[in-house]
Amino acid sequence: MTNEGVPTDEHPAPGTRRPGGRTARTRAAVRDAVLSGLSDHGYPGLTIEYVAEHSGVHKTTLYRRWGGLEGLVADALDLAGEDTWTPPDTGSLEGDLHALAHEVVDAFADESKAAAPTAFIAASFQSPRAADALRAFYTERFSRCEAVVARAVERGEADRDTDAAALVRAVSAPLMLRLFVTREPVDAALADQSAAVVLAAARAGAFARR
Repeated sequence: MTNEGVPTDEHPAPGTRRPGGRTARTRAAVRDAVLSGLSDHGYPGLTIEYVAEHSGVHKTTLYRRWGGLEGLVADALDLAGEDTWTPPDTGSLEGDLHALAHEVVDAFADESKAAAPTAFIAASFQSPRAADALRAFYTERFSRCEAVVARAVERGEADRDTDAAALVRAVSAPLMLRLFVTREPVDAALADQSAAVVLAAARAGAFARR
């Protein structure tokens, strides 16, 4: 057994350092190649050779710095979580919940936009490391969404003991169930229904911390 691919001080684990310059450009090129490969072939069809060809980074470097496909997918998700996305701020809890629900529908309504996130989710069922990275990605996303509830509390639209994490997860839960479990279509009407149900539950105290 060798130490090739094992994170060291010289080659840290993906996501533990935020390099700039050439290293950042290389990482971005590799990320783009991973996204392209996932979109075109899914996780089972993604290969080191594909990533090397489409990123311009030699296979040896990919193995040395990322350890293999699992590391590449995990780092691509880590980079995706570094974006500047913020939850909607419509001025009301009702408006914010509707906007969040519609963002989920819009993200998966376009096949070209949905290909990569769908592949990431599929990868999480086949790779423990991809599953960990996906969980971290959504944990960060939901953490940002807690601002929606904080603003609602300030406006008197929600109780201070509201479990913000549970509330924002509930908005997307029925949509994701249809998308990835029952494989049913989702649309704007379903987004509105999901938001309305969560709003009613919040007003009834269903998301109070126990």
